[in-house]
Amino acid sequence: MASRLTVALFRFTSCGGCQQALFSTGPALAALAREVDLIDSPPILEADDAQRFDVAVADGSISTLEDARRIQLVRERSEFLIAVGACATAGGIQALSNQRTDDAQLAERRRPPKELHRLEQDTPVADHVEVDFELHGCPIDAGQLIRVLTAALYRRYPRTAGHSVCIECKRQGNVCVTVARGLMCLGPVTEAGCGALCPAFDRGCYGCFGPSAQANVGGLIDRLIDDGLPPAPVAEMLQTVAGNAPEFRTQTARLAAAIHKE
Repeated sequence: MASRLTVALFRFTSCGGCQQALFSTGPALAALAREVDLIDSPPILEADDAQRFDVAVADGSISTLEDARRIQLVRERSEFLIAVGACATAGGIQALSNQRTDDAQLAERRRPPKELHRLEQDTPVADHVEVDFELHGCPIDAGQLIRVLTAALYRRYPRTAGHSVCIECKRQGNVCVTVARGLMCLGPVTEAGCGALCPAFDRGCYGCFGPSAQANVGGLIDRLIDDGLPPAPVAEMLQTVAGNAPEFRTQTARLAAAIHKE
């Protein structure tokens, strides 16, 4: 019999959609709650506080001084830390502002309400503390998180799909939107987990689950441009919820330089 775990959910700077996805699972979450002590947003006071957590689930980017302080305490007091969602793993949509350097935007970042103490950049959890496991998506696939937490319950290291969205499309029999319609699609370089939601509705993948393992983003971008897609919309496609992921961010900068030369 597996011993009972304490699982704590922590929200940082995000819309809360990933936690909402977990809470919407209903019976699956109820079954897990019978096996673990599930705590939503426990107060974190001091590092030497007595309360400790077997598993901490962090949702949201680190965007304020308070976020940075809390994630340090969460790490110190948790045996296993899971970052969930595009905000926690790549900085989320708010991290796209990191790539802007115009004076007006920089001035706006420095003029938030004083009590927020906004950081210079919005960053993923792993930029501040060691993360044991990352679960991607915007929002996450809650079923994946249930399986990850169940693996932790039985002291197994969790695993998720390492293949791309293209594999999900093939399994579902979806017609390739790039081949058939010439649409921009990040499916070949995006981690599976969404069920190929956008291609199933005749739209290109937006990369919500972030780059897949060993993704050749540059190769895909070069092929799309060689096939006639203009650099500007290709760059826009990369700048979505996971756009701050290094593999996407590097290619966005490369495309921006190419556009500037035109």
